[in-house]
Amino acid sequence: MEELIVKVDGKEYKVFVEENEEGKVIVHCGSDVYEVETKKDAEHSAIERLHRKSGAEAGNEIVAPLPGIIYDIKSKEGDKLKQGHVLFTLMAMKMENEVAAPRDCIVKEIKVKKNSNVNRGDVLAVIE
Repeated sequence: MEELIVKVDGKEYKVFVEENEEGKVIVHCGSDVYEVETKKDAEHSAIERLHRKSGAEAGNEIVAPLPGIIYDIKSKEGDKLKQGHVLFTLMAMKMENEVAAPRDCIVKEIKVKKNSNVNRGDVLAVIE
């Protein structure tokens, strides 16, 4: 948790800020807790909706479920995978999170490298 001093309407407050497992920003101010949507969250949501509507690669993209670091890449382009096969290990909040194939597929393209920082919704791989 990070401690910050913020000014609202001319008054200063000491707050503690953290990111939860879904990538949302949580602000603790005294005994009050707020979930905050950042401009970045709103932009990502809009981009995700646009991608879903376009249908160009509908269902063919593996995306990061939360922000973190690509800790391990367990597949390579051209691999034939069964549903549930782990493609990536994503390190987030000191925990390893597995990103698995949603269905039987072939890995068409890996879009990240080991130790890359990723945001929630970033495309990690394209499958077919």
